[in-house]
Formats: sequence, C-alpha cells, structure tokens
Amino acid sequence: MFSRAQPHFPSAQDLQSTGLAQAELHERAFSAMVDGFGRNVFVRGVVEISNFCRQNCSYCGMRRDNKELERFRASADELAELLIEHRPPSVTDVNIQAGEDPVAVREVALPLIRALKAHTQLGISVCLGNLNPELYAELKRAGASIYILKFETADPEDYVRFSAPATMPKRLEHIRHLADTGWNVSSGFIAGLPGQSMEAHLKNFALAAELPLAGCSVSPFVPGEQTPLQEGRGASIDLTLNSMAALRLMRPNWVIPAVSALNLAEPGAGYRRGLRTGANLVTINMTPPQLREEYLLYKRERFIMTEERILKAIEEAGLNPSKQGLAAHYDEQRQAATRSNAA
Repeated sequence: MFSRAQPHFPSAQDLQSTGLAQAELHERAFSAMVDGFGRNVFVRGVVEISNFCRQNCSYCGMRRDNKELERFRASADELAELLIEHRPPSVTDVNIQAGEDPVAVREVALPLIRALKAHTQLGISVCLGNLNPELYAELKRAGASIYILKFETADPEDYVRFSAPATMPKRLEHIRHLADTGWNVSSGFIAGLPGQSMEAHLKNFALAAELPLAGCSVSPFVPGEQTPLQEGRGASIDLTLNSMAALRLMRPNWVIPAVSALNLAEPGAGYRRGLRTGANLVTINMTPPQLREEYLLYKRERFIMTEERILKAIEEAGLNPSKQGLAAHYDEQRQAATRSNAA
C-alpha cells in the first residue's frame, strides 16, 4: 500500500558504493525486506500478449518505428488454457503484458482476465501502457487489481530525449488516476540510461516516493536490438543493485521485483543478487515459445526465467516462494488500513 512515511532518500555515494560499503548497503536492504515480508518472495507468471505498440521509446525494440519486427497478438483462448491447465505450481499471480495496444486489451486481455477469474484463484496484474479511463475501468471490473505503469525516468529532459511514453505530465497523470480509482499501482525506472547524470538518476527516487505506489522496479539499461540506442553501453550491475537496495530502504513496505534484465547485466548471478538486495517478487515467463522472440524488449536471444531457474535463485538467496499471492497481499494490506482508519 501507498506509504506516507517520510522517506530516506539515497545519496550519490550510496548509489556509487563498492566493496564493504556496498555489502553493508545490500545487507541493510535485505534485512529490511525480511523484517517486512519474512523470507518469502512472491512468484508470478507473465504472458506477453502483443508486441504492437503506438509509443516510440528510443530504448525499446517494440517501438512504433521498428518496421523489422514481426508483430503479433496472442490468442486469448490459448493463453487461458495455458494458465488454467498448465501453469507452474509455484505461481500465485499472473501479469498480462503488452506494448501499448488497445486492440489487444479488448481482444486478448479482457477475455483472458474473465476466463482466469472464472476458473482460477490467480491474482491478476496488467502492464498495458496508457489507456483511456473506460478501458482502465473495464479491466478492473473484469478482475485485474494491479496496474504496472513505469515512469521510466524522472528527469524531464531525459524523458523527451529518450522519447518515453506520451509526455511526462500525462504519464504521471495516468499513474495518479489509477491509484485514485482503486488500483494497486506499481511503477519503475531505468538505471544507467546513456548520458544520464547521477543528479538525474537521483530524481527517480524523489518522484517514486511522491507517487501513490504500492511497488516499484529498477531496470538496468540494456541496449535494445533495432533501437536508436543499440550501440549504447549497458548499465552497471552495481548501480542497478545499489538502486534496488536504496529503493527498499526508502520504502520498506513496497513490493520490488527482480527484473529479468538483471541476468543480462550480470549473466549467471544478477538475478540472485537482486534477491539479496531487497527484491521480493520474481516472474516466470509463460509466453508461448513461438511468440517470445518477437517480444523484443532487449534482444531476441532472451534469458527465459523458467520455474526451475526462479526456484533455484530463490533458494540460493536463502528465501522461500510465498504461498500468499501478491494480489491477496495487497487486499490484506487494504483491509488492515481500513480497520486502522476506523479505529
């Protein structure tokens, strides 16, 4: 739930820490997560339902101007069968994700959500970009309760420079509208964008703390194939992990995911290290194999997070998969807040 507690903002020194100072920062963040959530990590599945996108972000391979990409919209019926009949046992929630494609929302996301609510107890989150209020309301009525809408960067000049979605004021307006209409909202930002100053990066924490969020992610910049930034330098894993730790210490009650790009920033260890710096949400990719390659966030050769890989990373981090779902956790938090306000 959205916390109004005074945040502890990180310093540039925190975000640039190495060696013993870094180890201490990460340990404090890990301890803060364990204090708030126990040694439990939420496990969700993700299905990527469309790579059509009307936005043109410079860092994303699904950008509107990428004419080399073969576009797809998945079948709601096929995904429903997959998630109802064949999902991994550890999955308690599912995230339905796409480029910004209102057609896919109507033709794939909505019927899929209705099927899942009718036949499963899964919590449902969606990551579908800027939509109109009517579509937000329809998704909520269908049964989704978590909306992921990343602000990407808090620096206004960088927002324009990297052609981030719509305009910055519009993006923030959508985040606030979602929270005002009862959604649990998670956002996120990118660490290490080309030419990004430390001053600009620090703004991300101030904006995240100001917004009515239940969670937030930090994604390392990865040069995306078929993008204007494909020759750029990827983000430092240390900056990314330090930022995750700082985010946890700033908002101990937030749900913070370990994003799959951590394994691109540091192959073999990045994901596990993310779980040791305060992350408490992991994601198993359940997109049908024939579609994954065209969901071009970064590279066609993706490191797919299977249940086996996820459970191994959780175990190596000294944690356990949560038996409680993410949506159920948020419901519990809301009920507790309601009781507290009534007392």
